[in-house]
Amino acid sequence: MWWFQQGLCLLPAALVVWTVASFVFAYITAVVLRHVDPLVPYISDTGTLAPERCVFGIMMDISAFLGIATVYVRYKQVEALLDDEVKLQRLNCFGLVLGWMSSFGMCVVANFQKTAFFSMHLVGAVLTFGVGAIYILVQTLLSHYMQPHIHSKTTFVVRLTILVWTLGSIISMFVSSVIMYSILSGVDVPRKLHWIPGEPGYVPHLVSTVSEWFLAFSFISFFLTYIRDFQKINLRAIPVLQSSHLYDGIVPPSRQNRPSETSPLLAGTT
Repeated sequence: MWWFQQGLCLLPAALVVWTVASFVFAYITAVVLRHVDPLVPYISDTGTLAPERCVFGIMMDISAFLGIATVYVRYKQVEALLDDEVKLQRLNCFGLVLGWMSSFGMCVVANFQKTAFFSMHLVGAVLTFGVGAIYILVQTLLSHYMQPHIHSKTTFVVRLTILVWTLGSIISMFVSSVIMYSILSGVDVPRKLHWIPGEPGYVPHLVSTVSEWFLAFSFISFFLTYIRDFQKINLRAIPVLQSSHLYDGIVPPSRQNRPSETSPLLAGTT
C-alpha cells in the first residue's frame, strides 16, 4: 500500500499540492503576460487581471473546499482521541469554527480582487491568515496537551515552529505595509502592480511581499503535519432511515403489501 492510500492522508497532501499549484500557476501566467513584475509580487496581484484571475479563483475555491474537509477530519480525530476531556473538546470545537472561517476567507480573497474590491479582499485576507493563525495556535495547544501519550513531542515542536514562523510573517508584513502606505500617502497602492527599484516605498513593498509569501507557505506547511496523523483515521457515512418509505401521508396499498427482503416468501414458511 502506498503512503497516500493509508487512511485520509491524501486530503491534507492534496490541499497543500493544489494550493501551491494555484500560486505557482497564477504567478507564472501573470509574469509571462507582464501583468506583474517577476520579483516577488503580492500573491493577490498575480490573480488580479484576466485570464489568470479566473483560473486562480477556481483553484482557490477548490483549495477552500479541501481546507474545510481537512479541518473537519482533524476535528473528528481529536474528538475521538480526547473523548473524556471536556475543556479540550471545547477548544477543539473552537478550532473547527476557526478553520472553517479561514477556509471561507480563501474564497473571499480569490473572488474579490484587490484592485476592484479592496475592502472585501482585505476582509478575506484577515479571515484567511489572521483567523488561520489563531487556528494554528489552537491546534498547537491541542498538540501540547496530546503529547507524549498520543503523539510525540517532535510533532508539537514542529507545529510550534510553524506557529512562530506564521506570527513573525504577519508582524513583518503588517509593519512593512504600514510604512509603505505612509510613504506613498495619496497613491492608489492597491492598483499599483508595477514597481521600479529605488522609487519611494519600494523597499518596504518588497519586505511586505516577501513576508506575504512566507506567511502563505508557513500556513500551508502546517497542514503537512497532518499527513502522518491522517494515515491513522478513516471516516464513513452511515445512513439512518427514519422511515421505510418516502411518502408524506398514508402508504399506498401496493407499498404496504410489498414483501421485504427479510419477510417470508410464502405464508407459514419458516
